Amino acid sequence: MGDPTNPSSGPAQRAEELRAELRRHEHLYYVLDAPEITDAAYDALMNELKRIEAAHPELLTPGSPTQRVGGKPAEGFQKVRHSRPMLSLDNAYSAEELAAWDRRVRALAGPRPGAGFGSEIVEMEDEQAWDEIRRESVSSLPVEYMAELKLDGLSVALHYEAIEGGGARLARGITRGDGQTGEDVTSNIRTIRSVPLTISADCLKKASLPPTFEVRGEVVMPEAAFLRLNEEREQQGLPPAVNPRNAAAGTLRTLEPGIVANRRLVFFAYFLLVNGDYLEQGQRATLDTLAVLGFRVNPHRKLVASLEEMTQFIDQAETERATLGYEIDGVVLKVDSHATQLRLGYTGRAPRWAIAYKFTAKSGITQVREITVQVGRTGKLTPVAELAPVFIGGTTVSRATLHNADFIERLGLLVGDWVRVERGGDVIPKVVEVIADAGHPRGTQAFQFPTQCPECQSEVVRTEGEVDYRCVNADCPAKLRESLLHFGRREVMNIEGLGEAVVQQLLDRGLVHSVADLYALTTEQLAALDRFAEKSAHSLFEEIKKSKRAGLARVLMGLGIRFVGERTAELLAREFGSIGVLERATTEELERVEEVGPRISQAILEFFAQPANQALIESLATAGVDMTAEKKRRSSQLAGLTFVLTGTLPTLTRDEAKRRIEAAGGKTAGSVSKKTSYVVAGEEAGSKLDKALELKVPVLDEAALLALLAGPMAEE
Repeated sequence: MGDPTNPSSGPAQRAEELRAELRRHEHLYYVLDAPEITDAAYDALMNELKRIEAAHPELLTPGSPTQRVGGKPAEGFQKVRHSRPMLSLDNAYSAEELAAWDRRVRALAGPRPGAGFGSEIVEMEDEQAWDEIRRESVSSLPVEYMAELKLDGLSVALHYEAIEGGGARLARGITRGDGQTGEDVTSNIRTIRSVPLTISADCLKKASLPPTFEVRGEVVMPEAAFLRLNEEREQQGLPPAVNPRNAAAGTLRTLEPGIVANRRLVFFAYFLLVNGDYLEQGQRATLDTLAVLGFRVNPHRKLVASLEEMTQFIDQAETERATLGYEIDGVVLKVDSHATQLRLGYTGRAPRWAIAYKFTAKSGITQVREITVQVGRTGKLTPVAELAPVFIGGTTVSRATLHNADFIERLGLLVGDWVRVERGGDVIPKVVEVIADAGHPRGTQAFQFPTQCPECQSEVVRTEGEVDYRCVNADCPAKLRESLLHFGRREVMNIEGLGEAVVQQLLDRGLVHSVADLYALTTEQLAALDRFAEKSAHSLFEEIKKSKRAGLARVLMGLGIRFVGERTAELLAREFGSIGVLERATTEELERVEEVGPRISQAILEFFAQPANQALIESLATAGVDMTAEKKRRSSQLAGLTFVLTGTLPTLTRDEAKRRIEAAGGKTAGSVSKKTSYVVAGEEAGSKLDKALELKVPVLDEAALLALLAGPMAEE
């Protein structure tokens, strides 16, 4: 094999070396949590592979690490029937219920005539008959259980098939659905880094597996990714996701694989099926085999042989759940022996050999001593109940979220009230009700939301129709860390090297109090940071300097104006040409801009009305940051025409086609109707093309669209 660091290796050999190296690093990072190289080094390897594959398309393979994010599904998700049902589990909510299940399993662990051996589902719903068998049991086989965490996510089935030359590749990923039929979400599953796209022949040999098999497991959204998602949703004016499980499920059904990739979902494997059945070696061997294959298997698992050991594992899991970084809602116990599983069989809805012990929400009653307000990283002001400490579910709770002013009003909460606080699967404890009885007298002081930000004393705003109060000062100390990170992102000001560790050091050392302070940093100050040398300090200094030329659209994104993302920033820059003109724009002028409605215009006006933001813009201008853009004349050659895009075009991406249509004055829509002017259809066009033909809407190919765009120009 050639030297992985030697770019003179032949393209085919070098591409294969890079794929192997990238897969190894993905496994280290996403499965073992033990990275060996930096993100920048990983990106360098990935970019080299992309260049080789672009120059030599014949070398591109479906299992290449560059192919995790492919095209979106043509038209929604196809329904697929499972190879065998994905059944639910029966639940236990108490030690008594768990003990009853354990007794039943042990009593029935021996052979039972007529109970239905094999993997078929056995219908036996007569609980009285079960009780008689349990009572009449004279001897039982020893039983061991695999205790595993019950992950609070979305169950999926992954199908692998043989590839030429040995090994296996991911062929299909299916959601649980109703247990019998799920949805084909392969394009999204491929973006999850802990899912192997290919498995080598050596791994299959070590695992003693054929190249065709099925892996089942749970897709979860880590808490950090969930919190980041809700911050982004708040920034966009969208309601927050309710919990990580719902967010994971919604993400996996998103029609844009790029969005799925950014959500950082994680897949934990827990079942392996070969020829439609579970491994004969049992559940413990199954988990070990999955790890050999390169899947992420939850490390919190244990073989237990008694009720006492089961409850010890459950107690430990409940104690540690807050430190895991992802949500669990209980513990699953599975009979380890496959032969015993077959003897126990199934009901019509669940296996008799497994049960889910569900954690119950823990609550306590305590008194609200004070209500304070904390400022989130997006500027949202959240009221927090400061409580008399109360012990709930293994943790002392002294603070609980009150969400917003409307929530306080609905509860009728007063300072001094006694309240019930609940701590379930949520990251933060919450107040669920006010207790008002003879033993818990009501408080006397009503809470008033502050009119100024508690962190920077800027005036807070509450947009009509919204429940949240917000600080819109871009340099508010509570927001500054996230503002700096956002400012430096590739799609914003593109300051390479301005990562979390650097930003934190700049804040800790008091070197920046505003994003504008980045432009006053010297190479000497940067070189003094931890893990910085003269070369790296100079590189970051040059990156910051280069960002001054990013232009108005990127500056507008960097300022963090609510609802102003990449698309809106570009439209505003093109319309107004400079930040000075935009600052003075009226509501009417703003809403004349394409896609800018009352909510966005209000957010822009609120931002520029803040003296602190006016000072920030002045500081950026003084630092030499370019806040102008070429004010383009708008073409009107396609004015009044509405286009719908479907399928894959030969040379244009869908986004490129959309931009060119809109630049020429046309509009794009997501569905076909009688008002549609043209449907632009490429390969694998789906139901939209059928609808166009049904409604007799003209259909264009890419060549016809380009000809239309190249027609006589008419400008406003």
